[in-house]
Amino acid sequence: MRRVLLPVMVLAIIGLTTQSALATSGAHFFSATSSVGDNGALVVNWDEAGVGQQTVFYTLATDASATYACINGGGKHPSASNKEDVNGPLSTPNTGFQPQNGRVKASLSVGPIGAGSFACPSGQTMVLGRVSYSNITLTDTTNNVTAHPADVCRSFSSLFPC
Repeated sequence: MRRVLLPVMVLAIIGLTTQSALATSGAHFFSATSSVGDNGALVVNWDEAGVGQQTVFYTLATDASATYACINGGGKHPSASNKEDVNGPLSTPNTGFQPQNGRVKASLSVGPIGAGSFACPSGQTMVLGRVSYSNITLTDTTNNVTAHPADVCRSFSSLFPC
């Protein structure tokens, strides 16, 4: 009886160990959506399952563009040349989230890209006229899984449509 019981127990332990190790290898995104917040930042919300119970780390990267403009006291954009278009990559640092029952439902934001050295003349106020984000990539760096939410654009003025 002992000769049969020992190999059965060893196989059972190996089977349970393999099963628990595989439980975190099924990470997958149910959804990942993008939007632009009121401040012009890219916001990505996601729902990922199969991640196990340990902290999961994510990065968010995108190509960003923004149009900044000068507005006078009457709320007008006095000159079409009095604006600045800026472009460049943006990303977040690796950020950890604690799963609930093997699932992470969370959001990250980045941006908007800054105006650089662009400045308005005295009596005018610099505003963000439009932002857009493309090539958006959300990466679960713990499980090496990636989602690509849709490109987004938001206009903050009818002068600068998407």
